[in-house]
Amino acid sequence: MKEEEIRPQRIFDEYLRLAKQDTGTYFGEVEKVSGACPACETVGEHAFVKYGFTYETCPNCHSLYVNPRPVAEAFSKYYTESPSSQFWATTFYKETAEARREKLWKPKARLIRDTMAKYAAAHHTLIDIGGGFGLFAEEIRNLFGQAPIVIEPGPHLAVVCREKSLPVIQKFLEHVTPDDLPKGPKTFVSFELFEHLHDPAAFLHQLNGLMATGDLFIFTTLSGSGVDIQALWEDSKSVTPPHHLNFLNPRSVALLLERLGFQNLAVTTPGKLDIDILVNNHAAIKDRFWQTFVATATDAEKAAWQEMIASTGWSSHMMVVCRKP
Repeated sequence: MKEEEIRPQRIFDEYLRLAKQDTGTYFGEVEKVSGACPACETVGEHAFVKYGFTYETCPNCHSLYVNPRPVAEAFSKYYTESPSSQFWATTFYKETAEARREKLWKPKARLIRDTMAKYAAAHHTLIDIGGGFGLFAEEIRNLFGQAPIVIEPGPHLAVVCREKSLPVIQKFLEHVTPDDLPKGPKTFVSFELFEHLHDPAAFLHQLNGLMATGDLFIFTTLSGSGVDIQALWEDSKSVTPPHHLNFLNPRSVALLLERLGFQNLAVTTPGKLDIDILVNNHAAIKDRFWQTFVATATDAEKAAWQEMIASTGWSSHMMVVCRKP
């Protein structure tokens, strides 16, 4: 799989341009709150500033995160009103939907089905937090014969999901109550959401309150220790505020789950794009090894390294499976 197939540079760069403009509109004058590492609560160290947002690294668990960060209300307004959010929900999704369905969501739906079966959760009701354009929900419906419940606060995306006859709860998770959800065992999933969260601990605490003993939570997010993010650092397009605030890693996410009372079942990094991202952003690489590698390695060598990066936990695409004990 190539990055261009699921994230065409022309469209993605336009989204990033709009997002950069939105940082001034929605966050320029708002109150900011300082905090510690979102994973282990250690005081962080300055890393860099990007688009007016300060990133820190944790000296204990090596997470990368925004600190201080604007108050939560500013992000709620941004995600419901901003031009970049609307562009993502309309233009980006529409122009990439079928490619992402084939390359991302069909394999992801099969992976979630198999993961649920592995942990004896095949009979669970599936809850998709941040269901976006509804592609995953459609593929799950094709596999299970029943659609998951989609929790989607964005007005544009909630409409898209309803038009696909998907059951939608149009709320941020913080406002979802047990009465909004069906009875019985559940598996909650979220994809590429965790890095956006204003307060990951509060999110997990709220989710824990909606879960019963034995319920699963499966999520994917960006790992800040991933090869492409480490090599590109502040020039990584993944490290772009205001939408990406938290970059945990396999070790730090385990600390966070343990701290909040979840049973950590598995953390993997099944990424496929790290090397391709480095190739596409070679001019921004500062490390001499990776400069030489992307310029001279054969396709077979690049494929072998990508497989090794994913299998050893060093991809920037991270998947976590946990349970409420």
